[in-house]
Amino acid sequence: MSTQIIEDIDNFLQISDKIATSGQPTAEQFIAIKQSGYRLIVNLALLTSNNALLDEQQIVESQGMEYVHIPVLWEKPTIENVTKFINVMEANVDKKVFIHCAANKRVSAFIYLYRRLYTAINEQEAKQDLHKIWIPNEIWNKFIQEMIEINNARLG
Repeated sequence: MSTQIIEDIDNFLQISDKIATSGQPTAEQFIAIKQSGYRLIVNLALLTSNNALLDEQQIVESQGMEYVHIPVLWEKPTIENVTKFINVMEANVDKKVFIHCAANKRVSAFIYLYRRLYTAINEQEAKQDLHKIWIPNEIWNKFIQEMIEINNARLG
């Protein structure tokens, strides 16, 4: 078996010293993720997504990492999805967290929102990382704007 390198994971992006994102890792790549010090895996893909691992939770937990699955419909992300995601991120700020979906598009949008709304990062820096992965389509642009507006209204 060849040695796995975390940077080889599809669409891998290091966000900070505690957060990294990617598309779907292979079973073997979860070894590299663990060896890189990640303790929590968050999966935003559906079990029916391309390359999804039906036994991903078992693979992750068998290596002593925690696993959270928040399935996000590509065509219809929801405020509940983002709220769950942000709650997981806020509850685990002390851990190295690895977040993935099928291609790192859902994740990059959720990380953008998390960083914009819950960390001190400026919009430009948050957007740069988002755009390293993709320029959100109409559905996702609208969703991102709605989440920002909801947050701004909440802050009054």
